[in-house]
Amino acid sequence: MFGEQVGHSPLPPALEAVDIPYLQKIQGKVRDVFKIGNGRLALVATDRLSAFDRNVGSIPNRGQVLNQLSAWWFERTRDIIPNHVLEVPDPNVMIVRELERINLEMVVRRFNTGSTSTAIWTRYQNGERKFGGVVLPDGMSKNDPLPHALITPTSKAIHGHDQNLTETEILESGMVTPLEWQALKSTALALFARGQELSQQAGLILVDTKYEFGRDPDTGSIVLIDEIHTPDSSRFWGQAHINNTTDEIQQPPHFDKEYLRLWLADQGYTGDGDLPQLPEDMIQEIRGRYIHTYKMLTGKIFEPAGSDRQAAIATAIYQYVDPFLNRF
Repeated sequence: MFGEQVGHSPLPPALEAVDIPYLQKIQGKVRDVFKIGNGRLALVATDRLSAFDRNVGSIPNRGQVLNQLSAWWFERTRDIIPNHVLEVPDPNVMIVRELERINLEMVVRRFNTGSTSTAIWTRYQNGERKFGGVVLPDGMSKNDPLPHALITPTSKAIHGHDQNLTETEILESGMVTPLEWQALKSTALALFARGQELSQQAGLILVDTKYEFGRDPDTGSIVLIDEIHTPDSSRFWGQAHINNTTDEIQQPPHFDKEYLRLWLADQGYTGDGDLPQLPEDMIQEIRGRYIHTYKMLTGKIFEPAGSDRQAAIATAIYQYVDPFLNRF
């Protein structure tokens, strides 16, 4: 399995959290965010792993994969939309502009799949047929291709569960204007098309993903934020598991977080009750799959960062801190 490809022992220490003296921290599900002044933030991708909106453990080097892969994709989509990245001074750190977040996740899907409560396959099994303005036929099977890429937006929950939203609900809420909504839709589809193209070149299928956006405080224009096309925000399958005659997907290997979700479901956990503890071989396997995805997409060898992550990250961030920032 993929855990064996990156070696079974010893596992490097996981980056559970980062604390930097005198800097205000906001802790998310995966990232530790620090305000550094002058309208900038330092995003630290930790090794914390969430599933079903719960922290389920930590996977060594996972945060580094997310950070470096996001940086790789941000560079390859700048021609489609500006993004918030200013610098990447450390394998786990991204210096970004602080923008007004649009509390919306633009989820784009190409296959009828998934295992969470917001997944299209879960909802389809429960009787829903209309997704992204398209009515799907009865009789579809899991992993069947959709007629075309569909946008199925959700709310953006910092903590707790995301909720499915309709276009009407989004516009009536006032979170975006009708013009902004059209721009979000067209941009999300353009980003997804670019993601499909580059993933296909790497031997992968971009199954679905989510995008997050903010507003430029000076111009009001929309900017891509958070992360893009990572094993956390996206599903990736291997192309070799497509039946070229029927286009049917036959039990695809998951190069993303879905591998963990399915394992948890096999243990009887789908978001409620006690979390099963991740055994070491499972940690190895998840780590191997994330690193394998990084290698396939970028074509680069993954080089794990050094072990003293706390000190290196603090040093990388302090050089960007506004000296007049009120840190006391």
